[in-house]
Amino acid sequence: MRSRTLLLVAALTFLLASTAVCGSDSEEEFVKKYFGKIEKKHAQKLGWLSGYFSLNRINRDNDYNKFASFETTNFTDATLSWLGEAKIFGLDMGLVFHRRFAWNISLEYWLKIGQSLEGTYFYVPTGTYVENPTSEVTVYGASTGLQYYFWNPPSAKGEFDKLALRGGANVGFYKAKWEVWDEYQNLNLSTNSPDVSTASFEDQAVSFSALIGVDYPTGIFDFVLGVDFSYQYLNFDNVAWYNEDDEEIIATYTGTSDGRVNLGLSGFRGKIEIKHFVSW
Repeated sequence: MRSRTLLLVAALTFLLASTAVCGSDSEEEFVKKYFGKIEKKHAQKLGWLSGYFSLNRINRDNDYNKFASFETTNFTDATLSWLGEAKIFGLDMGLVFHRRFAWNISLEYWLKIGQSLEGTYFYVPTGTYVENPTSEVTVYGASTGLQYYFWNPPSAKGEFDKLALRGGANVGFYKAKWEVWDEYQNLNLSTNSPDVSTASFEDQAVSFSALIGVDYPTGIFDFVLGVDFSYQYLNFDNVAWYNEDDEEIIATYTGTSDGRVNLGLSGFRGKIEIKHFVSW
């Protein structure tokens, strides 16, 4: 009888010990799985920050260039140059989702385009001399868009082992300010007569662009070199200013309203940027 009791106690002890061990293993596995899911969830979020420089080759057939040619004939010994290339600096940030897709938002500022002449020149329309005539345009804006990695998308930690290829499209909102020499003969659309008083011409416009680009790991502090080629449609179609009577004042390249000057800044763009990816 005593032997049976000892055997029963030993069996119960073994069973309890086994249960404890299995329970411990199950608890450990549960903890590992839980933290593993957290790590996996965190690693799925990936974004980047970048600074860039871009060059826009503005289409040569535009109203401003016609204006420059027309006004050159009104000056003695002065030549107003055409718009050529626009130099642009910007900041960009983005978020990668579904591994191959990315959303980005950018802010950019264009260095002044146009010309500021030095010296004194005779201006035929007013019969006066103009000192240091200036015609300069300032542009700034913001854009957002989607990109798709066709080849070699970034890893979950934002790493590239080789060249990556991507494409995308952007939509933006821009503002332009055009400063012209004070003696310029504006055209008042209400009276259809010249107006010597000059303020800055302004306008705002929506832009659209399509791009193709590459990303390449530099191997320096995890920075990535990005190079883009794109075409941007950006035309300011209501360039004007308004006097105290709320009359619309425009610039013209013919002297009449038919020659109204709008700022067509569409063109092919090249961009180089330095990116830094971050994951969390």
